[in-house]
Amino acid sequence: MKHCVFIHTNHKQIVGACVAEYALRRYSQHNDKFEVKFIQLKDHSFFQAREGQLYLRDGMRRPWLNDDLQSFTPLRFMPPELMAYEGRAVVIDPDIFAVSDVWDLLSRDMQGKAIMCRARTGTKGRFDRCLASSVMLLDNSKLTHWKVEENFNAMFEGSRDYMDWICLKTEPRDSIGLFEAEWNDFDRLTAKTRMLHTTRRRTQPWKTGLPIDHRPREKFPYFPPLAWLMKARRKWLGEYALLGRYRPHPDPNQQDLFFGLLKECIDQGIISEAMIREQMSRNHVRHDAFEVLDRTPPLAPA
Repeated sequence: MKHCVFIHTNHKQIVGACVAEYALRRYSQHNDKFEVKFIQLKDHSFFQAREGQLYLRDGMRRPWLNDDLQSFTPLRFMPPELMAYEGRAVVIDPDIFAVSDVWDLLSRDMQGKAIMCRARTGTKGRFDRCLASSVMLLDNSKLTHWKVEENFNAMFEGSRDYMDWICLKTEPRDSIGLFEAEWNDFDRLTAKTRMLHTTRRRTQPWKTGLPIDHRPREKFPYFPPLAWLMKARRKWLGEYALLGRYRPHPDPNQQDLFFGLLKECIDQGIISEAMIREQMSRNHVRHDAFEVLDRTPPLAPA
């Protein structure tokens, strides 16, 4: 098949990935025209081979940890290889949930661009022109230079910076087009939203109350002392020390969307209660998940 949506993930975000796959199918009227596939960290040994080694990130050296919440992010550049550099792909993070037909994105006119995505907001987008690679539409035939294992290893050799890679700064700017922000709507759910991205990790609805297990940035060019403090905290106290716990999402509608989708996954046998309990025991899903499911209203028909 010439069209595929890929969800890249690791063991910590597998429940989110399963819900994301279900949402893609639930809201599409063209399910016969595309595949949905996972790209999982555990299936690629070159990640394990670099465990604990120092890589270049934001101009600094940090140890690579496969157990980090977002260790899967380099996998977002793998779809062209997996499709033999043919056809089209959409790739999304496991915390992105369609609320409209993804075929509208997969089939759109790319106007000769190799990549389509949206611009970042906040400091990353405002000051260093970072583009959001968390949702990308890809013309695989134009991306034959994407070789993930080779590019991944370059971070450890010092010739590639993780942030430059993730922000698409390693790509020619004229090869990238921008699509509407609603295809990667950052923690905003409105009538115009096409895909909701619960991008503020501290408030992801399925993790409320759990200890934070993602690595904060350590480069703050407009207030360097904060960077020094964060680096000292990590060095002397550990990767996740003093980071606190995940907080409730400020928008109840976004929590209701996620748990409404999860409830339908359980009802249809896509996700088992046993899987949820196992993920709760690993601190990957909030411990009151079943209580939240019980009080979540059913979703409107797609």
